[in-house]
Amino acid sequence: MSYAIIGFGKIGQALAKAFARNGIEVSVATTRDPESFAADAAAIGPTVIPKMLAEAAKADIVFLAVRFEAHQEVAKTLPSWQGKTIVDVTNAYGVPPEELGGQPSSRFVAQAFTGGRLVKGFNHLGAAVLGQDPAVHGGRRVVFLASDDDSAAAEIAVLAEHLGFSPIKLGGLSEGGMLVQARGNSWGQLIFKDLTKFD
Repeated sequence: MSYAIIGFGKIGQALAKAFARNGIEVSVATTRDPESFAADAAAIGPTVIPKMLAEAAKADIVFLAVRFEAHQEVAKTLPSWQGKTIVDVTNAYGVPPEELGGQPSSRFVAQAFTGGRLVKGFNHLGAAVLGQDPAVHGGRRVVFLASDDDSAAAEIAVLAEHLGFSPIKLGGLSEGGMLVQARGNSWGQLIFKDLTKFD
């Protein structure tokens, strides 16, 4: 299984830290030349590999950690996303609901990634919290997942556990996805809730 993070701002780097902490190789890419962020990647760890966008997009699981407005540009990288799982880490705060056709933001994103299986996740925490070790006082930090594809949600739940988090599946994009999305000037009820699960 191969992994990539597209977008290497604060959230992308926080995700990269989670992979690096667990010694899992992950490609990182932006629309810029990899040389421009190679030093930042190296500072996180040797398993964080800068690549060109087209190369990173070949991964089996792709974390979409770009500004919401940039998702369509990323989607055009490949003619089809068949067989790939896209983890939507974007937030559409400030984007009017009518621009999304009244849909949840993740369903709007999913339409751009033809053939791909989309999971909303890892987006409800700020970068400073997401980048911390998810082991907290004997428990594990929660990440919420929502998807219309149960097998994709299960796949990302397994990965979240490997990364040290405690995944909680919220159901489909129209139900659970609404709890962890931003649209217009409103935030879903679970956004910014930093929760820890104790087994």
